[in-house]
Amino acid sequence: MDQRSVGELMTRDVVSVRLDTPFKEIARALSDHGVSAVPVLDDAGRPVGVVSEADLLRKAANRSDRSGRLPLPHLEAWERARAEGVVAAEIMSAPALSARPQWTVVEAARVMAQQHVKRLPVVDETDKLLGIASRSDLLRVFLRRDSAIHEEISRDILARTLRLAPSAVTAEVEQGQVTLHGAVDDEHTVAVLVRLCGSVDGVVAVSEDLEHPSEETGLAESAGRRGVS
Repeated sequence: MDQRSVGELMTRDVVSVRLDTPFKEIARALSDHGVSAVPVLDDAGRPVGVVSEADLLRKAANRSDRSGRLPLPHLEAWERARAEGVVAAEIMSAPALSARPQWTVVEAARVMAQQHVKRLPVVDETDKLLGIASRSDLLRVFLRRDSAIHEEISRDILARTLRLAPSAVTAEVEQGQVTLHGAVDDEHTVAVLVRLCGSVDGVVAVSEDLEHPSEETGLAESAGRRGVS
């Protein structure tokens, strides 16, 4: 199975700033390049933090309302320090959570979900910036065509991995939703099939209509009990 890696999906042309980049230059970089955040690099080109629109908006939220009707928000000391910051080093969220180019979409997506971040700088073995992986980058796997998903399941999972005869199990794929039909040796094979198909890039959901011997035995026993009564 050939899953796409973070290195294949990431954006390579990354807009970045330095630790001493002024607030207004950061805001201009976000606006000019149409991005919502930029990594902050040290002198060696390693990401040490990220400045997002949310980080910059702290300054606006911390300003006095001209009408005097809105009180200043209560901020923790660290929040106030960042709201009053004037260069990237004082404003950024740190440390920078990073990904490796060989990570799968699953690995990167889990880190994003667990850490509540929208993007991950991608770094090499020396921690130098290679690119950036955003949520939209990872979601590109779901643009994969149904025909490509079907081919991978039929060739790599059914034939090569599980060595099932073409007539034993077939897969239907529509809008990324996979439905398996046919018969297998046991219930364990059903679980393995569903898990493997669910790991294919572009698959949204997997359902199955697979027969197996234990299922047939259960039906026979149930029918026998009904006959006795």
